[in-house]
Amino acid sequence: MKKRFFKLDEVAQFDPNQGKKTIFYETDKTAGAVWCLEPGQEVYKHWHTTSDDLWICIQGTGTFYPGNGEEVEITKGHLIISYPGQQHGMKNTGNERFIFVGVAGPQPMDLFFPEEDK
Repeated sequence: MKKRFFKLDEVAQFDPNQGKKTIFYETDKTAGAVWCLEPGQEVYKHWHTTSDDLWICIQGTGTFYPGNGEEVEITKGHLIISYPGQQHGMKNTGNERFIFVGVAGPQPMDLFFPEEDK
């Protein structure tokens, strides 16, 4: 039987050198991951052509990069959906750890990067 219940404090992991993504479940339809960022760490700007990517911010403050040079302040309690083809990325711009849960699908997901970030 597939695991259905998870505890954030058992899944969340931080890396002092870079943002840490921990996949806590994956099926042939969707995947869930916990992203943990120390102050100054970031999730690279990217997009998927076939998948939605939902981010649920549960701790900290950061800057979200929706594309076109835009920046949006995000914090605990924000829910962000990026539809296929929409850029997303973020940086922990606060003074405390930032944690968000990502749920994406359908699987498999492709991955594309903006030209300026290559």
